Amino acid sequence: MPIDDSLAFQPVAIAVLTISDSRDAASDRSGDTLVARIEAAGHRLAARAIDKDDVPTLVARLRGWVADPEIDCIITTGGTGVTGRDVTPEALAQVAEKDIPGFGELFRWLSFQTIGTSTIQSRACAGVAGGTYIFCLPGSTGAVKDGWDGILKDQLDSRHRPCNFVELMPRLRER
Repeated sequence: MPIDDSLAFQPVAIAVLTISDSRDAASDRSGDTLVARIEAAGHRLAARAIDKDDVPTLVARLRGWVADPEIDCIITTGGTGVTGRDVTPEALAQVAEKDIPGFGELFRWLSFQTIGTSTIQSRACAGVAGGTYIFCLPGSTGAVKDGWDGILKDQLDSRHRPCNFVELMPRLRER
């Protein structure tokens, strides 16, 4: 995808939330992978946390970060599968004002290139709440790489053409 070098890069303040009942700061490889890519792209890590697979906990975290004027975008990793404990899409549904269905569709198409039909088990999703983007990725490092490298790296780059999410940020709260 084309980057227009005549435009100035605008860093995005991104919060990273790992959703897991089993990971902690020492074992959060997918969160580490995502943070490294965010920082390498020139963006700012605004916050980072690990929360359990629990809808009320996740809703409270997401709403708190959406209300924080220092956070432009939230990227979660984990909890998007189909097991009983996977509740990230359900939490997002309680917070999002608008869905971005193309994110999940494109993620699964990209993931298919890597893991084949196993991608059908992913419920990767995205939305907008309070002028903040929320992107929910699966919890594997491969999924984080697919989501960042294949979608978010470009869409969160203000120089990406023909369009990108960053140029829409000032208009996300319009009524």
